[in-house]
Amino acid sequence: MTSGQSGTGNTRPIPTGADTESRAAATAAAGTPTQPARTSDKTPTEALTETTADHPPKGDGAASGAAPSGDPGADPATSSPGKDAPGHGDKQAATEGGSTTSDSTGPTAKDSSAAKDSSAAKDSSAKDGATKGGDPAKGAKASDADGPDKADGEAKPVGPERWEAFASAPEPRPSIFSRAARAVGRFLIHEWTLATLGAMALAVLMTWPTLRYPRYTLPQDYWDPSLQAWQMAWSGHILLADPARLWQSNTFFPELWSFAFSDTLLGYAPAGMLGSGPTDAVLRYNIMFVLAHALATLGAYALARQLGAGRIGAAVAGVSYTYAPWLLAQAGHLHVLSNGGIPLALAMLARGHGWSLRHGYRPERRHDGWVYAGWLVAAWQLSLGFGIGLPFAYFLAGTVLVAAVLFFARRLRTRQAVPFGRRLFVADVLGGVLFAGIGLLMAFPFYKVTELHPYAERTIGDISIFSPPVSGFVTAPAESRIWGGLHEGARAALPWHPEMTLLPGFVLYALALGGLFFSVWRLRHRLLLLVGVLVTMAFAMGTRFFDGTFTYVPLFEHLPGWSGLRTPGRLMLWTTLLLALLAAGAVTALTDRVRELTAHRIPSWPGPWLRMATLLPLLLVTLEGLNTTPHPVVPTQPAAMRSAEGPMLVLPSTQSLDQHVMLWSTSGFPDVVNGGSGFTPRQLDDVRRVSQAFPDQTSVDYLRTLGVRTVVLLRGQVARTPWEINIDAPVESLGISRQEVGDAVVYRL
Repeated sequence: MTSGQSGTGNTRPIPTGADTESRAAATAAAGTPTQPARTSDKTPTEALTETTADHPPKGDGAASGAAPSGDPGADPATSSPGKDAPGHGDKQAATEGGSTTSDSTGPTAKDSSAAKDSSAAKDSSAKDGATKGGDPAKGAKASDADGPDKADGEAKPVGPERWEAFASAPEPRPSIFSRAARAVGRFLIHEWTLATLGAMALAVLMTWPTLRYPRYTLPQDYWDPSLQAWQMAWSGHILLADPARLWQSNTFFPELWSFAFSDTLLGYAPAGMLGSGPTDAVLRYNIMFVLAHALATLGAYALARQLGAGRIGAAVAGVSYTYAPWLLAQAGHLHVLSNGGIPLALAMLARGHGWSLRHGYRPERRHDGWVYAGWLVAAWQLSLGFGIGLPFAYFLAGTVLVAAVLFFARRLRTRQAVPFGRRLFVADVLGGVLFAGIGLLMAFPFYKVTELHPYAERTIGDISIFSPPVSGFVTAPAESRIWGGLHEGARAALPWHPEMTLLPGFVLYALALGGLFFSVWRLRHRLLLLVGVLVTMAFAMGTRFFDGTFTYVPLFEHLPGWSGLRTPGRLMLWTTLLLALLAAGAVTALTDRVRELTAHRIPSWPGPWLRMATLLPLLLVTLEGLNTTPHPVVPTQPAAMRSAEGPMLVLPSTQSLDQHVMLWSTSGFPDVVNGGSGFTPRQLDDVRRVSQAFPDQTSVDYLRTLGVRTVVLLRGQVARTPWEINIDAPVESLGISRQEVGDAVVYRL
């Protein structure tokens, strides 16, 4: 029974073309705009005649009934008092055609309504009949039948346009300032922005009070840090002034290639271009010291995330890798702490190749840009020094070799080419060439040093002195706030505890052990990580692991450059990284499990507490990394060092005191005979021996032959030395002059 019509009975109307169109229009009125249905070529009069022939009228009266519910013309939402409804023209056409129907008729009324629908549809299609292939004559005929009342209806849009009035108003275009503010907001809350800021904030806190008095104190001690502060200052200064003289530094005069006497931190040269003098050098060192910790945390976090760890698991990896207790003993060795480029480069290379430990190889995620970035970071890491960079270089070379073998083996086995891509191949080739080129350029000066000073090479005996026993892996350094005091007895049993206290953290051990059994990593990957941990531990023991016969000694004897490494215990860096990845897998599995348990829990309690409990591993590894590192005040630069002309010799001269002299020489970088490094040139030994009697004729003549023009004798350092007596001796007979400058005596030769 059609809604809106009374007395139609139960007679089922015969569907017509107009009725079908009416139903389609009703579907559109229900909420889905549709295109106007194609209409018949018949005029409204013909359609009405056809309908009444099938169903004769049963009564008289005006054609005044409601349209069927499916008729678009009956939709009150589309009608307005100022315009005719779509059905108005239909009624007029039916009256002019001489047919009238009664509201009480059933089928006839329905068919009449259908005829009206058809007439309205034809009227709307008459306008574009020519374009749609309709008959123009019939279109004109339909227009005449509709009468003048249809003129307004023809202007009314039909189709999707009629629903535009119901659409929401378009949003106003935001201004450039609004778009910029939104972009900044998205940047600030991005994961990597938060990770970077978090790593930097944590570095400031964990290294405090390094930045409390950054111009006056140095972490750990003021010997090796003074040397490294000079290295950054020298590289930045000379690359701006005279790059060709980079390796011929102002120290160890008149030695050649003196900048290569120890790891150079050359990668920090851009920082060395800012500021001048000892105070700025100390400030620069402290800033880079903190940033090195931040980069290590961020790099390990990025690697763990790329391999498939969650955010909390990756944070555990980053913190445990950077603030492992054994690294607290290395606080005076910035070239050891500057290891963040290793995990960061590995993360970038893995991302560029679409590889993940958790998800395997995904070719659709390949990106050559990340490959270029990874090789650049790797080359930068190598430029900081070979003490950490050389094992990294061999690791990369081995990884490339193994990956190539596996690639071709799989291709031969499956007879299918594994997706790789020409662009990725070119990126690897160019990146590898760049990395190798940087390595060769860095290695050449060191080979020149060994050629000029063969005694500078290490021996197996030197390695044995610094090889830690197995007890070192559970012994913490004195700088550990948690374990330092408790392990004092264990440290006393070690021959050289600064390089033998190798505890990566008991919390890290526990998390890594748990990661062997409960982890998001596959079992074979966990076993490979375990093998890596054990192998790197064996190498870190040097000659203490079966005399190093199958581990360290073959590398020492056959790998180029390996003989320059005297401290095998620093390979513990790789052990720590592998343990951190095992721990990240365990913590990620834990957080995933907690998320599953709390996702659909009603009520949510204790869900928030469980999620908060997943932060406990992160808190524990952070606490275990707390330190008691001393921050001594740097000795003040003597006034004589700011005015004396080089080449000069500063007395007394020892390994430790000469490192202060190197730092003081950053005021103008005059040539100085003094220097401290990983080895002592024999000529410097001779200078120290001969100058014990200075000022006397023998020492003056010897220094003149070297080209020394000035000798600065520091009064504050002459106690219990031969100069305590000679400092006030007359010098007129020696043909030299003597002048008091502050707390020093300046002799001009």
